[in-house]
Amino acid sequence: MLFDSSIRKELARSFGATLVVLVTVVMTMMLIRTLGQASRGSVSPSDVMLVMGFTVLGQLPTILSLSLFVAIVGTLSRMYRDSEMVIWFASGKGLASLLPPLLRFAWPVMLVVAVLSLGVWPWANLQIQELRAQYEQRGDIDRIAPGEFQESASGNRVFFIDKDSPDPQSANNVFILQTERGSETVTSARSARLEVREGERMLMLTQGQRMETATDKPGVKISEFAEYSTRIGAAPPSAPNEFSAKTRGTLQLLADPRPVHLAEIGWRLGLALAAFNLVVLALALSSVNPRVGRSGGLMFALFTFIVYYNLMTLGQSWVSGGKLSLPAYIALLHGGTFAFAALVLAARHNQWSVRRLWRPGSAA
Repeated sequence: MLFDSSIRKELARSFGATLVVLVTVVMTMMLIRTLGQASRGSVSPSDVMLVMGFTVLGQLPTILSLSLFVAIVGTLSRMYRDSEMVIWFASGKGLASLLPPLLRFAWPVMLVVAVLSLGVWPWANLQIQELRAQYEQRGDIDRIAPGEFQESASGNRVFFIDKDSPDPQSANNVFILQTERGSETVTSARSARLEVREGERMLMLTQGQRMETATDKPGVKISEFAEYSTRIGAAPPSAPNEFSAKTRGTLQLLADPRPVHLAEIGWRLGLALAAFNLVVLALALSSVNPRVGRSGGLMFALFTFIVYYNLMTLGQSWVSGGKLSLPAYIALLHGGTFAFAALVLAARHNQWSVRRLWRPGSAA
C-alpha cells in the first residue's frame, strides 16, 4: 500500500506538470491559428478568445490521454533508472502487478476523457461553427470597420468609411470600389445611411461622385449625384440548422447511422478506448536501460502516441468512405492494440524471450 500511494503521488505530480505544459502549448498554437483566421475574415476579432477556448476544450481528450501516457512512461522510466523497479521485482512482484495501481490512478482521467469525447466535443464544435456562421452571414455594412479598407462577402466590393461616424446606421466620407464583369466603379460620398426596404438592405449615399471605367473600352465616365442608392444584399438571415457530423450529439449520430456518422462515433469511442490502451502500452513499453537517458523513452512514447492517433484518423476515413465497418474498425485498431500491449506485458512479466522458447530442452 505504501508503494501504491507513493507511485500515485509521483504520477499525479508528473501528470499535472505535463498537462500544464501541453495545455499551454496547445493554447498558444490555437491562439496563433485563430488570429490567422480572424485576419482572413473567417472569425470575428471579438470572438477570438471564445473560439480558442472552445477549440482547446474540444482537444482536451487528446491532451489528457497524452498527458497520462507521458506521465506513466516518465515515472516508470525514472523508477528503472533509479533501480526502484529492481527492488519491486525482488520483493516477488511482477511487472503486471503495477497495472492495478496505475488503473486506480488513471480511471478518473479516462472517465473525463470519455465524457469530453462523447458530450463536450460535439458541443464545442457546434459553438465554434455557430460563431463562424453568424460572422459569415453579416451584411457588407456589418463587415466594415471604421478607418479600414474591408472586402465584401462576395469579394467584388471594397468599402471604406471615416472613423468619425455618427452611429452604426450611418457614416461619413464613404468610399466604395466595385468590380463587375467588364467594368470597375469607384464611388465616393460625403455621407451614407443604411435603410431596409422590402427585405432589401439599401445604402443611401448623398453628395458624391461616381467614376466608371470599362476594361474593354477607353475613357472614364464621371458623374456627380445629390443622392444615390445601391443594393448591398438581403436582410441578415438566421443561422443554418445543418452542420457537420462533428457538431451532432452522439445520440443523434446513432439515430442516423450513415457512414459519416458512424465514422464520427468511432472517433469519439476511440478517444475513450485509446486512453485505456495507452495505460497498458505505457506499462508494457516503459523498460529503460539505466545507462541511457530518459529522453529516449519519452521520444519512443511520443512516437507511439502519434502512430496510434494517425491510425485512428486513417480508420475514421475508411469508415466514412464505407471501406470498413465500425465494429471491424474498433476490433482491428483498438482491440488489436490492446492485444499487442497485453502480449508484450505478459512476455515481460513472465520473462519470455525467443531465445528461451527455442532453447533445446526448454519445454522440459
